[in-house]
Amino acid sequence: MNRFKKTNFQIHMLKKIGLVLVGIFIIIQFIRPAKNLSGDETNDIHKRYSVPLKVDALLQRSCVDCHTNKTTYPWYAEVEPVGWWLNSHIKDGKRHLNFSNFTAMRVAVQKKRMEDCIEQLNEDEMPLSSYTLIHRNAILANADKETLKSWCQSIIDTLKATYPADSLVLKRGGGR
Repeated sequence: MNRFKKTNFQIHMLKKIGLVLVGIFIIIQFIRPAKNLSGDETNDIHKRYSVPLKVDALLQRSCVDCHTNKTTYPWYAEVEPVGWWLNSHIKDGKRHLNFSNFTAMRVAVQKKRMEDCIEQLNEDEMPLSSYTLIHRNAILANADKETLKSWCQSIIDTLKATYPADSLVLKRGGGR
C-alpha cells in the first residue's frame, strides 16, 4: 500500500482545515488597530529647534513613519496581520522617540533621546532593516548618518547652552 496515498477522510479533513483558516483570515480583516494619523504637531521638534532642510528631508525619508504622529501607510498595512505588525513597530518607535511630541518632554529626556539617536546611527540600528527591506529609499548613506548625528549633537549643544547642567541629568528611572 502506498503510504503517501491520502484517504477520503484525510482529504475531507484538509478541506475543512483550509476553510477554517480562510474563515479566520477573513474575520481578522475586521479587527484593525487604530492608525497613527493624528498629525498633532503641537510639541513638534520643529517648534523649538532648528531643523535644516537637508535634515528634514532625511527625517521625512527615513524616520517620520515610525517616529511622529503621522504615518504614511503602504497598501499592505490594510491586510491583517501585517497591519498589526506595522502598528506594533510604530508604537514602539514612538515610545522611544516621537518628534511630534519632542518639546513636551523634560529637557533631560530630550538630551537623552538625541544621545540615543547618535548611538543608534553609530550602530546602524536605525532605520530598522525590516523597514528598509521594503522602503529602499530610507536607507541612510554614511554621509546622511553624519548629517543626522551632527544635527542631534547640535540639539544637545543647544540644550547644554540653554539649561543648567543638573536639569539635563536623568534621574533614576526617568525615561519620560
